[in-house]
Amino acid sequence: MHVSRHGRGVSADLAALASQVHPVFMLPPLAASAFGAVLAGSFSGGVAAVHLAAMFLAVYTAHVKDGLVDFHVRGEDDDHPLTESGCRVALVGASLGFFACAAALWLLVGPGAAALALPAWLIGYHHAPQLDTNPVTTTTGYPAGIAVSLLGGYYAQVGALGVQSLAFAAVLLVLLTGVKVVDDSKDYDYDHSIGKRTVAVVLGKPAARRFAYGLMAAAMAGVVAFAAFAVFPPSTVLAVAAFGVVAAFAARSDPTVATMLLVRGCYVFLAVLVAAVWFRPLA
Repeated sequence: MHVSRHGRGVSADLAALASQVHPVFMLPPLAASAFGAVLAGSFSGGVAAVHLAAMFLAVYTAHVKDGLVDFHVRGEDDDHPLTESGCRVALVGASLGFFACAAALWLLVGPGAAALALPAWLIGYHHAPQLDTNPVTTTTGYPAGIAVSLLGGYYAQVGALGVQSLAFAAVLLVLLTGVKVVDDSKDYDYDHSIGKRTVAVVLGKPAARRFAYGLMAAAMAGVVAFAAFAVFPPSTVLAVAAFGVVAAFAARSDPTVATMLLVRGCYVFLAVLVAAVWFRPLA
């Protein structure tokens, strides 16, 4: 059985499997998991590592399944590093690894920790071809996975959910949904040609852009409101200012450049939130 489409041997197979690790898309869920652990206050490095591994394997599953469907089933992609059988081997391996991590979370923390990890794998495995066929689930799948990762990282530390963790998860869900709408807009012509119903295809690019930035503005307003009501530390408003600067430049750019700016803006936003929670400079 061949794993790699572009070579033979162990090195080629490992390179093909490693090609499905996409750092730009994997870092946010892992960062969200770590942020959830930071929010919890008390911190177990071993439990955090297990949850991080579970989230990594869930996102890896999503990448492999997406490539399997888009290249080997739909024929939409021009190339893919893995053979069809290689994709299936990677899916089985990543899924077994994920459920081993979920079992470890059950033993270390309790069934709630395993249950909160499971949605990340379900979203990843079912993104293609089930969830990417309508504008709601194709847009919210990745943001929902990040929100779940944050909640799971928090729960794994304390065995419960808190108002603050739920509020941060809601802010990230709304913010990243807006960014995802912009990201999908850059593929408008292709998606329209194959009948893929993204928000941009359904609403049109101008309306989708207004909707996206409306969601981002709502997320920023949420941070300010939660800070005003002492749900968030006061210094979290600095994250709003940081993201606002990036969003202002993105709003004047085409969808490709805007997506690049907004994704990096989200990294800055999350980094400032972590610093605000960890150090509480304005407390």
